[in-house]
Amino acid sequence: MLRHMRTSLDIPDPLLRKAKALARARRTTVRQLVLEGLRTVLEQPPKKPERLEDWSFGGKGLVDGLQWEDWDEILRRSYEGRGG
Repeated sequence: MLRHMRTSLDIPDPLLRKAKALARARRTTVRQLVLEGLRTVLEQPPKKPERLEDWSFGGKGLVDGLQWEDWDEILRRSYEGRGG
């Protein structure tokens, strides 16, 4: 029965240097620090997603003919007549 799985992680060099220094100071390994960090994160209760207040006019979303992907057009229309 397989109890462990090998994997690879891409860790930015500055972060890895700090992790190695901390591991030396604690007389442990980077692997143990990673496991400790994962356990800490996984033991925390899940965060509630932040809800943004609905600022759309009338609560009906975008005006007819616009999609959320039309960001350039949305910006152009929002500044129309306002010197933007």
